[in-house]
Amino acid sequence: MEFLKVSSKSSPASVAGAIAGMVKDGVPVNMQAVGAGAVNQAIKAIAIARGFLIPTGVDISCAPTFSDIEINGENRTAIRIAVYVHRLVPQAGTRQTDSPELM
Repeated sequence: MEFLKVSSKSSPASVAGAIAGMVKDGVPVNMQAVGAGAVNQAIKAIAIARGFLIPTGVDISCAPTFSDIEINGENRTAIRIAVYVHRLVPQAGTRQTDSPELM
């Protein structure tokens, strides 16, 4: 399985663009982050990607898991984040331009 590897120095906007592109292309999105800073950037990227995708009728959610990995001969714990895609279907009797606050 391939992972988008996110570091503490990753740009959340760039990672978000990669996530949105993969979702639009139908490619499964799995991320891997080691350390609190990297996890922070990964979660920010998911939030930004949601903003890109929701207007197109697609939403995403995620599920984190722990994974033991080896980096340069050293055992580390990574957070792996699976991204799930949800197609949004307008509710009967509402217009897509209705804001949630008005419903």
